[in-house]
Parts: sequence; structure tokens; C-alpha cells
Amino acid sequence: MFTRDSIEEALKANVAEVRFTKSDGTERIMKCTLREDLVTVYQKKTDRVKEKNLDIVPVFDVEKNEWRSFRVDSVQSISVWGGQE
Repeated sequence: MFTRDSIEEALKANVAEVRFTKSDGTERIMKCTLREDLVTVYQKKTDRVKEKNLDIVPVFDVEKNEWRSFRVDSVQSISVWGGQE
């Protein structure tokens, strides 16, 4: 079982392939990271202020070059690609 902290720790130092179940029930594999040298600054699209949801992990999808998110309890596996060089 994965925790938010363990997922964030892995992604802050690596690019990883995360396999999870989307809310519609389909499976998705996403190559993502939280490495500061690889992510772009998140651009808010609205003025809405949302309360932080600790069940959801925001990540940077390195293939789409966009921010995405997934639920912690939907993660099936994480395969780390490599650390910082």
C-alpha cells in the first residue's frame, strides 16, 4: 500500500511510471515526477481557492508536459526510472 508521503518522496527525486485506476474505472499508466528541475510552474486557470485534499497527489506528466493528479488509494504500482543526475 502506498502513502501520499511515500509517493511524493519517490517523485521528488525521480521520474516514475505510476499505474493507477482512474475515477471512471479505467487503468492509466503515467510517467510523472515532482523533480523541481523537470516541472513547470503551475498556472492557475481560475481565481477559485480549493482546500488541499490529502487523498490526491498532484504530479507533472512528463509526456504531456502538464500537471495531472491521481488518488493515493487508486495507485497499483510505481516503477522508478532514475534519480537526479
